[in-house]
Amino acid sequence: MRAFSLFFALLALLFTACQGGSSNQEQQQEEEAPVMKYTVTPFAPSQSYPDAKIEAMAFANGKFEFTLNESDYQLGVQTPDAGQKMCANSAQGQHIHLIVDNEPYAAKYEAAFDYEIPDGEHYILAFLSRSYHESIKTEGAHVAVKANVKDNTITESEPITTPMLFYSRPKGTYTGKAETEKVMLDFYLANASLGADYKVKAEINGEEHLIDSWQPYYIEGLPMGENTIKLTLVDGQGNAVDAPLNPVSRTFTLQADPAE
Repeated sequence: MRAFSLFFALLALLFTACQGGSSNQEQQQEEEAPVMKYTVTPFAPSQSYPDAKIEAMAFANGKFEFTLNESDYQLGVQTPDAGQKMCANSAQGQHIHLIVDNEPYAAKYEAAFDYEIPDGEHYILAFLSRSYHESIKTEGAHVAVKANVKDNTITESEPITTPMLFYSRPKGTYTGKAETEKVMLDFYLANASLGADYKVKAEINGEEHLIDSWQPYYIEGLPMGENTIKLTLVDGQGNAVDAPLNPVSRTFTLQADPAE
């Protein structure tokens, strides 16, 4: 009987020790997990424009001219669900985002407008945007070309065929609670699908977030003042893709509204 009692006592001690070890290991893992300052959450589905298309883009003598097809999408009008998005929205309505060499985009509310591009080789992306600056991520709604420019005229161009990442939002200055509590992160991809092969590493004031789905996101928790986001297109192993203009970084500002 004494032997049996000793045997069961040892079993109980061993079981307790194992439980304690597992608990300590879990606690250690929890302590090692980084505490994130910012949350990055996906947008709800937005107003869809599946038929919207840029049929042609021309740049000559310092003027861009875009040809859009006939569809439900129109420049200069408010996107119907703008009030539901709880983020910065343009009072001038829907527009074209024009990005040259990953510089901050120019928002254009008409299909023809003046613009200046230095002589040389450039990467040019134009895409249709909703009034709250979210890009329309369909094949027909964008144009992406590598172009030679001389005297503010495209002399030759070809479609971009390599994987590329273009930064869109956040940009500029955001004022007041409605614009600063939730800030939209949006970017544009060419020749790359996020998932197993590619991801986007978003460094928000140095804090890393890995994105594996191409869609807009809300960033919450940003401080007032200057903020910086760096976006890098990475491969399945987390290495930066050897692509033009990768990575790209942008600084923007949040400020309180004195009237609030």
